[in-house]
Amino acid sequence: MANNSHIITAIVRNNSGVLTRFSGLFARRGYNIDSLSVGTTEDPTLSRMTIVAQGDNASIEQIVKQLTKLPDTVKVVMIEPHGEIIRELLLIKVRICPSQRPEIESAGNIYKAKTVDLSPDSAVLELTGEPSKLDAFVELLRPYGIIELVRTGLTALGRK
Repeated sequence: MANNSHIITAIVRNNSGVLTRFSGLFARRGYNIDSLSVGTTEDPTLSRMTIVAQGDNASIEQIVKQLTKLPDTVKVVMIEPHGEIIRELLLIKVRICPSQRPEIESAGNIYKAKTVDLSPDSAVLELTGEPSKLDAFVELLRPYGIIELVRTGLTALGRK
């Protein structure tokens, strides 16, 4: 994660238009959302958003204050990237020939990745972990030929 990246989590009411209002606030200030993950919480009437955006501390703090004032917002928290639980999911499809399968399986085992699909000329692996772990796995597989990859974006929880 870049030095000026910030992780914001928000508990919001599970209503239509909430995501538009949140993302609109970032757009109006000229900030790009690097990662966005949204899902229902243990209470089906609430959702948790995890947003990663880059910017200086003052601007991000101002955005957090404005997010807090939106009608469907229950709680907004800045997550510190160190000491909190941060995970991401990666699905990656790589080119392989039959002779390379043991190498790919070995690499997957080292990273605790799961093979979720196998065809004669490709494999799809799934890996969950911290972003740096996923980055390293992608770089390890790059020489084999990455056909496709997708990452979910961060999800985060405070330890307290």
